[in-house]
Amino acid sequence: MTAVVDQVTPPEAPDRRELTQGQLWRRRTPLLPALILVILLTQIPFLLTIWYSFQDRNLLRPGSGQFVGLDNYSEVFTDPLFRNAVGNTIVMTVSAVILSLILGLALAVLLDKVFPGRGIVRTLLITPFLVMPTAAALLWKTSFFSPVFGLINWVLAPFGVGNLDWVSTYPMATIVLVLVWEWTPFMMLILLAGLQSQSPDILEAAKVDGAGGWKTFRLITLPHLRQFIDLAVLLGSIYIVHTFDVIFMITQGGPGQATTNLPYFIYQEAFRAFDVGEAAAAGVIVVAATIVIATFALRRVSEVFKGEV
Repeated sequence: MTAVVDQVTPPEAPDRRELTQGQLWRRRTPLLPALILVILLTQIPFLLTIWYSFQDRNLLRPGSGQFVGLDNYSEVFTDPLFRNAVGNTIVMTVSAVILSLILGLALAVLLDKVFPGRGIVRTLLITPFLVMPTAAALLWKTSFFSPVFGLINWVLAPFGVGNLDWVSTYPMATIVLVLVWEWTPFMMLILLAGLQSQSPDILEAAKVDGAGGWKTFRLITLPHLRQFIDLAVLLGSIYIVHTFDVIFMITQGGPGQATTNLPYFIYQEAFRAFDVGEAAAAGVIVVAATIVIATFALRRVSEVFKGEV
């Protein structure tokens, strides 16, 4: 009887620690082409950027390219345009993330309810996130912000608003508005997933105990959404801080550097001033700062998820 049981019992799966190096490499082999491609497209150019950041390289001076050490980094930190770009990046990112998060939460709560046509409404609300950012920015600039035939001036005309040039008068507000329109669906999807992961038994128990809708949302739903909000803020900040296409298409960084953020500052240094050395130094600084901030943010999100588990 024991022999029969031994023959029927399936063998246990091998422990990963017991696998030989050859077996491990055979499992990793299908991933190697993707890993090599990522290294070629990201890491090697970044190493070249670091090398250029230590050189006085300007495309307008053919004889340039001397090693200057940390001089480019010193010039970047003392450049008032760089400090202005840092401030604009912070204002732009914080404003867009907070506003898109609030609107995304409101829309997620709306879509969490059952009503006729919910699928159509959900599809329409996701659409802005699927539009190519460059095309969306051009559409906003020509169809909404135009002082001659823009839809915003047409809607506000009964309230005494004339041919107002929104891009020149409120440049930062126009950029933030486009970013909020673009990233609200992203926030909505993450928060909607959090809302739909709630236990209906808990909500039903709160309703039986006499808790109203606002009290249930404030004491039960909002704490449950904490990790989803943290994740949405983290991912939204990482994506929005690298905004370039919207600024390039609508304001060109102006007027007067009013909307120049860090990516656009690097573009100006590299492709308008042709100062490759300073542009490379600014790029290395931005990447390093992004890695540090993202590391702490990811650790925070990981701690929140572990605490929930």
